[in-house]
Amino acid sequence: MQKVMIVGGGVGGTTVLKLLSESEVFSIVCMADTNESAEGMLAAKERRIPTVTNWSMGLEWDLDIIFDTTGDPSVYKKIKRDMGEQTILIPGSVALIMTKLFEEKNRLISKLENTSAKMDLILNTTSEGMVVIDHEGFIIMFNDSAERASDTKREDVIGRHIKDFIPSTGLLRVMQTNQKEVNQEITLGNGMELITTRIPLVNADKEIIGAFAVFRNKMEAVQLAEQITDLKEIQTMLQAIIQSSDEAISVVDDQGRGLLINPAYTRITGLTKTQVIGKPASIDIYEGESMHMKVLQTKKPVRGVNMRVGPKHKEVIVNVAPIIVDGCLKGSVGVIHDVSEIQALTHELNRARQIIRTLQAKYSFDDIIGASEEMKLPIEQAKLSARTPATVLLRGESGTGKELFAHAIHNASDRKFNKFVRVNCAAISESLLESELFGYDEGAFTGASRGGKVGFFEEANQGSIFLDEIGELPANIQAKLLRVLQEKEIVRVGGTKPIPINVRVIAATNINLEQAIANGSFREDLYFRLNRMPIFIAPLRKRKEDLRELAEHLINKINQEYGRSIEGITAAAIHKMQIYNWPGNVRELENILGRAIIFMKLNETIIDIHHIPDFIEEIPLKQQEKLLMKPSGYVSGKPLSEIIDQYEAEIIQQAFHTHKGNKTLTAKALGISVRNLYYKMEKLNL
Repeated sequence: MQKVMIVGGGVGGTTVLKLLSESEVFSIVCMADTNESAEGMLAAKERRIPTVTNWSMGLEWDLDIIFDTTGDPSVYKKIKRDMGEQTILIPGSVALIMTKLFEEKNRLISKLENTSAKMDLILNTTSEGMVVIDHEGFIIMFNDSAERASDTKREDVIGRHIKDFIPSTGLLRVMQTNQKEVNQEITLGNGMELITTRIPLVNADKEIIGAFAVFRNKMEAVQLAEQITDLKEIQTMLQAIIQSSDEAISVVDDQGRGLLINPAYTRITGLTKTQVIGKPASIDIYEGESMHMKVLQTKKPVRGVNMRVGPKHKEVIVNVAPIIVDGCLKGSVGVIHDVSEIQALTHELNRARQIIRTLQAKYSFDDIIGASEEMKLPIEQAKLSARTPATVLLRGESGTGKELFAHAIHNASDRKFNKFVRVNCAAISESLLESELFGYDEGAFTGASRGGKVGFFEEANQGSIFLDEIGELPANIQAKLLRVLQEKEIVRVGGTKPIPINVRVIAATNINLEQAIANGSFREDLYFRLNRMPIFIAPLRKRKEDLRELAEHLINKINQEYGRSIEGITAAAIHKMQIYNWPGNVRELENILGRAIIFMKLNETIIDIHHIPDFIEEIPLKQQEKLLMKPSGYVSGKPLSEIIDQYEAEIIQQAFHTHKGNKTLTAKALGISVRNLYYKMEKLNL
């Protein structure tokens, strides 16, 4: 063994110390440095190697080699001068080269060990058993799966000849023939049956250097084959379902490349498999962003996204969901719905609902048309009131749809399965109104029916009663209605026994109740009882942006009534109607559209500007002119009564226009009662 002294305890000396300490050829007998705290000196002390502060003291040992790592030429010369003749002096430059070589050796060894560890990890984690032999037939590798499959420990077979382990082995034959053998059955000495594949090992010079076998327990192989067969059947079934589905289906992988489409997808988008499979998910999009890519990024499904797809720019609605297997994102699946088909089905459904509601004489909030801000508030208030039993007061001009709101409130309440009774307070004569509302007992008055009669309030018990034109109630009826609202009971005309009732009251009026209270024609206490949930419905002139939607809804309604098939209305016709102020509100709009449809030709399907009567532009001007006109004079051939009726009709029309269709104000302006006004309107066909 060579005796060595290292001079210099710096980085170089320390490295040489570590290098030589691992060698069995060299023995470090001394470490020299003037600094006892140098790194090399401390490392030597840890290894129990003698240390000196003067290198000359180390010459006492019979040294074979001295390493000078100081880098000081003067030290090198002194050592060379004083050392023995048989001693070899290695300068720092050579020591540095040795250090580099040592580090490279360690790096290569570490790399080789890592590679070997990785190979062992791969081979031992595979589910297939593996055994490898060298060119002489000795076993050099036996993985964990081979241990499990053969029920044999690795240490019992490594280094043994393959025939000692498997007498009937075919690995030797594979080396001789250089031919692969696939899925061969073999039985071990312990009776275990295996399915194996044998492959020869050939180096770069095409020399056979060994062979290896991959095998699996025969029972496991059979079970795996059965599972594969089941999976293939399931796959075939799923493909058949997808291909036969009427829903358009598109599947992409986790990179957004097309994997699968079905015939329904091709029918809707116009794109074939060759145009989609393997292509980016955005290949089918004409307008909009790729929902497949969005889902792949967020891992969250999307629903009901409107898009245009394919060369025909088909309008569709898309639903897309991520495909997640064992917590890993594998792709996404999309279902495409043709909007035109959905629209057709929706149209048929709405038509069926309208027919049903017509048969039942019922309306819901779906029948209230209007997206303007002026309509959103009353609709929301009405929906809120429907959830409570509170009395509702609907206020608005004639023709704005107060009764429609009343129906909708009833149908949205918990009373919807009970009766909804409608009463027009202005259409019933004052002498009959009390008995109609509250009923009467037998003998209450001359002509009373035997056994009495149930009134509207009793008939509506557990349901709702709609009191239209409530501002026209006489004072005595107002007092009785107040008692009904306060005490929840009624007394029949001619009766003395109170009858408890549970009725939801929905009232409506087009008059100014506050002014009526000031005039003394309406009770203030009743007003406060009725005004608990007031809902103001805007006139049509204040929400003209709803004209198109209202017109289309009314056209569908008129189509059902008249048996026509009008498809819509032009923008020009809508614009013409928007000029008019519609004193009759929606009722007048329905009248105008109905008249236009009646005079349309059978081959016409769209209401255009020429179908809308010109008088809707001329009415305001003509009525202003009539106000300045004097009464018509004598007309030859016409009796006086006819001339008077004609003049009376003109006056009533003028008054209607002045008071914007409000019958109550019109009647007061003319100095007649509302009932008398109704009578004259019916007589004069107004």
